Amino acid sequence: MSETRSAPDIVRVDLGARSYDIVVGHGALSELGVRLLPLLKRKRVFVLTDETVARLHMDALKTALRPSGIETDVMALAPGEQSKSFSNLEGILDWLLEAGADRGDVLIAFGGGVVGDIAGLSASLMKRGMGFVQVPTTLLSQVDSSVGGKTAVNTPRGKNMIGAFYQPRFVIADTALLDSLPARDLRAGYAEVLKYGLINDAAFFDWLEANGADVLALKPDAIQNAVATSCRAKAAVVAQDETEGGVRALLNLGHTFGHAVEAANGYRPDVLHGEAVALGMVLAFRYGASEGITSAAIAEKVSRVIGASGLPVALSDMPGGPYEAAQLAELMKQDKKARGGRVPLILARDIGQSYIHSDADLASVAAFLAGELERA
Repeated sequence: MSETRSAPDIVRVDLGARSYDIVVGHGALSELGVRLLPLLKRKRVFVLTDETVARLHMDALKTALRPSGIETDVMALAPGEQSKSFSNLEGILDWLLEAGADRGDVLIAFGGGVVGDIAGLSASLMKRGMGFVQVPTTLLSQVDSSVGGKTAVNTPRGKNMIGAFYQPRFVIADTALLDSLPARDLRAGYAEVLKYGLINDAAFFDWLEANGADVLALKPDAIQNAVATSCRAKAAVVAQDETEGGVRALLNLGHTFGHAVEAANGYRPDVLHGEAVALGMVLAFRYGASEGITSAAIAEKVSRVIGASGLPVALSDMPGGPYEAAQLAELMKQDKKARGGRVPLILARDIGQSYIHSDADLASVAAFLAGELERA
């Protein structure tokens, strides 16, 4: 007897004329062709992916498009954060121009956050904007980077420094695609799921504490609920503040600390983005506790729940390095959200009660990080 699957969840990102749907569920890829047809002048799409996703899932994407008669033109990048580069951006644009792409065509990002970010920036630049669709294949990209329109490439001076806000026409988050994800990558994506509970939904954090094992085991109802709830949370924030002038900055909980760790490690693949964010969230709560903003008990609970999922909770847990407090603090100062040398941090008074701490004292941050390094 076959298992009954829940119907897909449809999450609406409300941005007026640029509103779009996120389709979340096991087998949601089957809706790709039907949703693409109204956007196309001709039955052809461009697909940017990476070599791993192409090997594992390109046949599934082409199968999903076959009933609609849509042909594909595919470019595959090497997997990994280092592919989010200016040289690859130029190569993607040259591929599109050589193939005769125009503003009436659609570029599909079929992969994780790296593919989505560079594909979105490419689409925004291509003849000042071609169609763009996100089909994320990792948990991290399904719950975070595919939603909200942030696109970017990296530079040696920092992560995501060069980019634009450019919204997709829709997002297909097929949780069945997560079955091939290595356990470490799944855990890294789970960090972003936990983040939504920590930002403003204590009940969701409690649900994750009780059901996180089922989410990480990819039990269909559990993973669909986790992804859909996360997407609703992000959609609500993006609808209020599309270009990060205010409340959207809350979505960066853990990211300022985390991006500094990634940059200090040269964006090498031995540190995954979600792992850096997980550690960053723990550090944000611990720093808050050191400043009397958060109770030590709450900071400890956050560390315990995050650690229970197998994610890093101390700088000594992180691969790469070596990490130095002064270097990390300096990299935080270069964060793109910094203003006038002051660094805004997302801190929390309690689980689900995050806020923008607008001008963190870098000296106190460096002293805190030095203490964290001594804990090793």
